[in-house]
Amino acid sequence: MYLCYIDESGTSAIPGNTSHFVLAGIAIPIWKWKQCDIDISTIKVRYGIEFEEIHTAWILRPYIEQQNIPNFDSMSYQQRRSEVEKQRKIEIFRLQKANKQAQLKQTKKNYKCTSAYIHLSMAERRLLIEDLLQMVSNWRFARLFAECIDKIHFNPILAGKSVDEQSFEQIISRFETFLSIKSKTADAPDKRYYGILIHDNNQTVARKHTNLMKSFHRQGTLWTKINHIIETPLFVDSDLTSLVQIADLCSYTLRRYFENNEVTPFHKILPRADRKDNKIVGIRHFSSASCKCLICSPIAQNTP
Repeated sequence: MYLCYIDESGTSAIPGNTSHFVLAGIAIPIWKWKQCDIDISTIKVRYGIEFEEIHTAWILRPYIEQQNIPNFDSMSYQQRRSEVEKQRKIEIFRLQKANKQAQLKQTKKNYKCTSAYIHLSMAERRLLIEDLLQMVSNWRFARLFAECIDKIHFNPILAGKSVDEQSFEQIISRFETFLSIKSKTADAPDKRYYGILIHDNNQTVARKHTNLMKSFHRQGTLWTKINHIIETPLFVDSDLTSLVQIADLCSYTLRRYFENNEVTPFHKILPRADRKDNKIVGIRHFSSASCKCLICSPIAQNTP
């Protein structure tokens, strides 16, 4: 049995506020689940976020308050948190007094989403993400699947489906093919590998992807019949499920590579991409035929 944890990065709306939409799934054998959970917890404890969610985009944002606190790096975690919270209260009161409601609303959201990490400097937060990426790189038993759509080149009318529908169908097709190949090469002739999908919870996405999966079970995807994936996706709260947070890390890393050419983090997770005959089949970049990225280029196929 393989568990495939799924999350997205970017917006599926066209044009939206990101040029790419990425849906990524990281699949692990069920007998490795405990090891993975311990690995993640160990890193969380190291950075003082053992009870917090790993949300990569919020972790890597600059926190202006930290830059305004003298000797921030030399403080203890508790002192840092106290000083940042003090600065943030001052800013909230300033915006309230100035009656800047739109800015106040956004600022409160920013503060809520970053509150778990304010005791870490920017350098420490980058190290946290580097450690997590190295952890994924070391999981030789894991397989990464992802559909990375450059929305400039995607036409939903021609495709006959939306960005997120195509992404989900692609992930399902590749995960099913992986399980089918594993079953054919199993050490016992009657052994079959099965998989189950575990998705970050979103009410709108949950209904859509559940209905899509039901149709895939009945008639297959465009690419394959579904014989090895069990049930419809299980939808869970990402703040309670560490491996969904790792799917978030992978989808964010992929999107930042395609949008900003951030190569170093990308190279950490690339070895986990599913391959067939040493060619990357787990990750696809839906883009122009002239794209020279490391997924579209044949050079990437030789990466170990």
